[in-house]
Amino acid sequence: MSSFVHATADVGDNVTLGENAKIWHYAQVREGVLIGKSCIIGRGAYVGTNVHVGDNCKIQNYALVYEPAHLENGVFIGPAAVLTNDQFPRAITPNSELKSASDWDPVGVTIREGASIGARAVCVAPITIGRWATVGAGAVVTKNVPDFALVVGVPARQVGWVGKHGKPLLDIGGGKFECPVDGSQYLLDSPDTLKEI
Repeated sequence: MSSFVHATADVGDNVTLGENAKIWHYAQVREGVLIGKSCIIGRGAYVGTNVHVGDNCKIQNYALVYEPAHLENGVFIGPAAVLTNDQFPRAITPNSELKSASDWDPVGVTIREGASIGARAVCVAPITIGRWATVGAGAVVTKNVPDFALVVGVPARQVGWVGKHGKPLLDIGGGKFECPVDGSQYLLDSPDTLKEI
């Protein structure tokens, strides 16, 4: 199946759009973006210059993914979520001149395979969200999130672990956790490292 770009979407030059990818109403995808196969870019979403989006990702309505973000395969970005790129934002220089691209160095957010960012969450660059981690709706993430971690709040803090199904894992003792959906097990290798068994 071929890719689809809605007539109202604004797609820049040199965008690579994978097979079966869809860009919906009023979305803006800037120059040089790589979008993998079977991705969905929702209504009004923004994807910044040269951002990399892996296969099977969903960027929901009105999400803002600023360059140089990197999304691995299977990432979910919820409605109105924001991935920032400026640690020290200013509109003007100390001389009251409008800042240009040469006046700052963008830093990115990296989202690892299978991770989910909840609606209206903000990920403040530079950070990495680990594999299969979940960021709760409305959270403000200011530091790296481990694989399989569940973080919520402002600022975001870890409140548990989640499996590949996205459901909170059950603590079965001895540093082991179990998925309530498929029974798969995980082992706490260190206080902030959970591994599949």
